[in-house]
Amino acid sequence: EENHYQGWRNGFGSPSVYHAVIVIFLEFFAWGLLTAPTLGALHETFPKHTFLMNGLIQGVKGLLSFLSAPLIGALSDVWGRKSFLLLTVFFTCAPIPLLKISPWWYFAIISVSGVFAVTFSVIFAYVADITQEHERSMAYGMVSATFAASLVTSPAIGAYLSQVYGDSLVVVLASAIAMLDICFILVAVPESLPEKMRPASWGAPISWEQADPFASLRKVGQDSTVLLICITVFLSYLPEAGQYSSFFLYLQQIMGFSPESVAAFIAVLGLLSIVAQTVVLSLLMRSIGNKNTILLGLGFQILQLAWYGFGSEPWMMWAAGAVAAMSSITFPAVSALISRTADPDQQGVGQGMVTGIRGLCNGLGPALYGFIFYIFHVELDQVPEKEPDIHAIIPGPPFLFGACSVLLALLVALFIPEHPHMGTRAGSWKKHTSPHGHPHSPHPPGEAKEPLLQDTNVLLSFIEI
Repeated sequence: EENHYQGWRNGFGSPSVYHAVIVIFLEFFAWGLLTAPTLGALHETFPKHTFLMNGLIQGVKGLLSFLSAPLIGALSDVWGRKSFLLLTVFFTCAPIPLLKISPWWYFAIISVSGVFAVTFSVIFAYVADITQEHERSMAYGMVSATFAASLVTSPAIGAYLSQVYGDSLVVVLASAIAMLDICFILVAVPESLPEKMRPASWGAPISWEQADPFASLRKVGQDSTVLLICITVFLSYLPEAGQYSSFFLYLQQIMGFSPESVAAFIAVLGLLSIVAQTVVLSLLMRSIGNKNTILLGLGFQILQLAWYGFGSEPWMMWAAGAVAAMSSITFPAVSALISRTADPDQQGVGQGMVTGIRGLCNGLGPALYGFIFYIFHVELDQVPEKEPDIHAIIPGPPFLFGACSVLLALLVALFIPEHPHMGTRAGSWKKHTSPHGHPHSPHPPGEAKEPLLQDTNVLLSFIEI
C-alpha cells in the first residue's frame, strides 16, 4: 500500500511551476468556453429575476470559498498538495456537464461548489513549496498570466463553437477538458510538499486558529496603516467583485451585445489588463511612487464605473473597458505596499489579510449588485413602464453605487503614509501573531503552522477580467 501511495505521489519529473500552470490553464479554459452558453442558460432558467439570482448564486459561492480556503490550505499543509488539487479541480468542474442535463441543478451545484472552489489557494501553496523567496513573485506572475491567457482565449472560442455547432458541443468539450485536467493531476503532477514537512499520520490535528477564516480580519485593527489599506481594499474591491459577476450578462441583455461581442470585449480587456499590470505598472511605480499609483488606479476605477453607470451606447462600454484595464493596477500596487510595510517573516500575515478581505468581497459584491438591479427593476425582458425616467438617466444603477464606494476608498487611501515605518510596524504585528518563519522552517510539535496559501503577493487582479 505504501508503494502504491508513493507511486501516485510521484507523477512525472520533479515538481515545477509548469505543473501548476497547466492545471490552472485547463481548469479556467474549460470554464471560459462556457461563458456564452451560461449567460443564455441563466436568462432561460430565471427569466424574471436574472440579475438577482445571478448575484445570489455567485454570492453563496464566494462566501463558501472565503470560509473554506483557510481550512483547505491548512489541511494541504498536513496531507500534501496533490490530493487537494485533485479535490478542488474535481468539485470546481463538477457542475459543467449539468449545464445541458439540468440548468437548475447546474446553478445550484455551482453555488455549493464554492466550498471546494479554491484551486488558486492550493496552487499558490504548491508554488511556494518549490520556489525560493526571491523567485516567488515571478512564479506567481506566471500562474496569474496563464489564468488571464486562458480567459482571454476561451470565451471567444466558446461563443464561436456555440453559434456554429450549438451549446451541446461546447459543454461536451468543456467537460472533456476538465476530465483531462483531473487525469493530468492524477498521473503527471508530483507532490510538492516534502515528506519530512508532513506529520507521520493522516489523522494529524488541525488547530481551529489555522482554519478560522476571520483570523486575518481580526488582525486588521491592530495597526493604523494596515487598517487604512484594508478599508481601501474592501471599498474598492466590493464593486469590482459585483461587476465581475454581472457585467457580461448586463452587456449581452441590456446593452444588446452579441455573444461574439462579449467574447471580443473579454479578450481586449484581458490583453489591455496584462499590458497595464506589467509595463504601465512598473513605469508608474518608478516615476510617481507606490501610494500615488494606488490613488491613480482608484481614480481610473471611479471613472470606469461612472461611465458604465451612465453609458447607454455600446461604444461607451468599449471606452470604459479601456479605462477598466488601467484601473487593474490598484491591487498589485496595494500588494507591493503591504510587502513593504511588513517584516520579511510577516509577509504571509499581511498578504493574508488583504486576500481574506477580497474573499469576503467575492461573496458580498455579487449579492449586492444583484439586489440593486432588483430594487431598480432592471430586468432582462424589458424595463417596466412605471419608471422610464430613472433608466433614461442611469442604465446601470449598481455601477454608479460602485463609483461612490470607490470614491470613499480614494478618500481613505489619501491617509495611507507613503513611507511606513517598517520597524515599529513589524513590531506591532509580532505582538499579535505567532512567529511564522520561512515556510520550510521546521515547526516544534504543537505550534500552529501558517497555511502557505496566505503567501499571495500576486497579481490577482486578473480575476476581474
